[in-house]
Amino acid sequence: MLRLMLFRHAKSDRPEGVADFDRPLAPRGRRQSEAMGKYMAAHGLVPELSVVSTAKRTQETWRIALPAFKAPVPQSDEPRIYEASPDDLLQVVREMSDEKRIVMLVGHNPGMAQLAQYVTGSGHPRAMARLEREYPTAALAVIDFKLSSWAQVAEHGGYLERFETPATVSG
Repeated sequence: MLRLMLFRHAKSDRPEGVADFDRPLAPRGRRQSEAMGKYMAAHGLVPELSVVSTAKRTQETWRIALPAFKAPVPQSDEPRIYEASPDDLLQVVREMSDEKRIVMLVGHNPGMAQLAQYVTGSGHPRAMARLEREYPTAALAVIDFKLSSWAQVAEHGGYLERFETPATVSG
């Protein structure tokens, strides 16, 4: 079995004169990142590898979430995740080493939402309903595949085990 976790960056700030790529997290985003890291760690949602967009807000999101885990999580910085289409993201997933069975992408919308919907064929009913509604900042989709290789990930082949947001984990 393979598990793909899609973690959208937390709420970012929009400082005047700062390029989109360099936008930092807002104070709310820092709180969201910490809350989601604690949630993941408490529920055993520990990736064997995190593949993170090189944009500032995604790097900050993961850096703030990471201390919640007991052990360091290997990180790979992937520039292709920034402004990626679902096809681009799917290509990144399909290129993952099969030695890593639990992989997290930390990225951006609309690509993350579109990829989650593309690869999910079934899932927990409440999670499916939330995913169809929206993919807010700091949301986390956990998708399981009955596959032996990341290269086999295809349309509607995954099961949405859960879809959580800062609002669902804190309330």
